Amino acid sequence: MATTYRTCPVSGLQFEDQAEKLMRWNAVAGVLWLLVGGITALLVILTRWPAIKLLPADQFYLILTAHGIDMLILWILFFEMAVLYFASSTLLRCRLATPKIAWLGFWLMVVGGIMTNIAIFQGESSVMFTSYVPMQAAWHFYLGIILVAVGALLGTAVFFGTLVVAKRDRTYQGSLPLVTFGALTAAIIATFTILAGAGILIPTFFWSIGLIKEIDAQLYRMVWWGLGHSSQQINVAAHVSVWYLTAAVIFGAKPLSEKVSRFAFLLYILFLQLASAHHLLSDPGMSAEWKVLNTSYFMYFAVMASMIHGFTVPGAIEAAQRRKGYTNGLFEWLRKAPWGNPVFSGMFISLVSFGFLGGISGVVLGTEQINMLMHNTFYVPGHFHTTVVTGTTLAFMAITYLLVPVLFRRETDPAEALPDPALPVRHQHVRSSAW
Repeated sequence: MATTYRTCPVSGLQFEDQAEKLMRWNAVAGVLWLLVGGITALLVILTRWPAIKLLPADQFYLILTAHGIDMLILWILFFEMAVLYFASSTLLRCRLATPKIAWLGFWLMVVGGIMTNIAIFQGESSVMFTSYVPMQAAWHFYLGIILVAVGALLGTAVFFGTLVVAKRDRTYQGSLPLVTFGALTAAIIATFTILAGAGILIPTFFWSIGLIKEIDAQLYRMVWWGLGHSSQQINVAAHVSVWYLTAAVIFGAKPLSEKVSRFAFLLYILFLQLASAHHLLSDPGMSAEWKVLNTSYFMYFAVMASMIHGFTVPGAIEAAQRRKGYTNGLFEWLRKAPWGNPVFSGMFISLVSFGFLGGISGVVLGTEQINMLMHNTFYVPGHFHTTVVTGTTLAFMAITYLLVPVLFRRETDPAEALPDPALPVRHQHVRSSAW
């Protein structure tokens, strides 16, 4: 079958047929899981509310397990698959490598997600997002997560293959566009994350069907957090890429130094997963040396990377705004920014919330003495809701206002969610280095 392309008349983006369909299906599937996760969130809130106490204890933990799986794994992973296909095929203007494998990965994720949810809602699998042993869930709870992981790994492999196709066909010149480079960072972290998950969940699945007698609890916790926390680091790299994409589309902005931004992404690859250790600081089985090494010296490199992005993206926007003449005072560029545009306002709130609330609270949790006090308190869900919800989810929701008109070809309100038509064409074209 011949490869067909469509060029969006508004943004200048070029969509390959199979990649476009995969982006749509993955994005829609992600939003559907977001809906399920949102409903379970309401049930959790109405149960924790002392005046209501909606659900009894057993149903509460069932719903809480579903909420964690659907929001932290399924909603975000599906949307990130759409981001990977967009950052490779669309931004590099090339065909998608092996679309059949991409579709196989998608359906494995769909089947796995449904299977895990069936196991949860059947009862006897209310083991929470962490599913710590020796608590045991139904066999299809673990098998479903494994299928989701395999499907995501296939999608990541297709992303890597598409980069090879683009390089071979010379659809771009020079280095990878920055947004694609950020997506590459997310894909590399995803590969590590999925392999870590497979390394512990496959034996746990065999344990659940009786082929393995027992799973060492301490080993499980250590390896599992290579999946549980590192999966959120995929989110960080992905939503930071969305920040850069938004700045480029809305303002025609580009970082003052792309080398610095690329270096910050490289720091993510090398050090971000080490933050997984802050979930184990209260674990008596880990040595003090291991805890200090992972949560101080090395983790601070990842913190520095986030700080670089947190300053670079607003700096690029400020430079673009000042070129337009917003030069009065220190903050006219920010006051005159298009706050009525949900693509920009959602992205900027995501940036500030993730940087200040999520970032600072995470660094505090990474301090062993403080972690001993805050472990298993409301501070912990407060931390990851400011990272995953107001950081990743809000950034993804913001970019959806751009994707709906250019990808789904549907009008949005307000119409200013589209790129500014007053920008020069070079700022809206995919081959611009601003991308």
